[in-house]
Amino acid sequence: MIDPFTAVGLATSAFNILKQGISAGKDIQEMSGTLAKWGSAFSDFQYAEDKVKNPPFYKMMSDNSATAIEIFAQKKKMEAMRKEIKDHISWTYGPSAWEEVLQIEGEMRRIRKEEAYKKQEMIDNAINFVLGSVIFLIAGAGVVTGFYYLGRYQGKW
Repeated sequence: MIDPFTAVGLATSAFNILKQGISAGKDIQEMSGTLAKWGSAFSDFQYAEDKVKNPPFYKMMSDNSATAIEIFAQKKKMEAMRKEIKDHISWTYGPSAWEEVLQIEGEMRRIRKEEAYKKQEMIDNAINFVLGSVIFLIAGAGVVTGFYYLGRYQGKW
């Protein structure tokens, strides 16, 4: 899975390419691949942001306060990029073009969720299951050992 900072880096590079293309007078259709890369990076960032807010069990023990502040700053940067892209598309092609971009972006996010994010969820669930099982087995072994030594101390074994 991609981390939020890598997603922002990918989005920033795609955004800079979009800005260069726009300033060079390229049509948005010519830059559709770059726009798709930006949308994918934006989607990855949102997914990673959700994962930081609601981490899997095995990541709950880490300190997320610094990460949360960094993600907040990166989120503002992503929102500014999105607004600039929206303004350009709406200004050049009209507000209905932005609505079409949003529909395409939603479809891309749905497909990405079915493919990449589901795989990551399965990995996280597997790790959670293994860690939970290990913790359960260790706790069970501790209880059995405790009862054994208690019985031995009382002279029952």
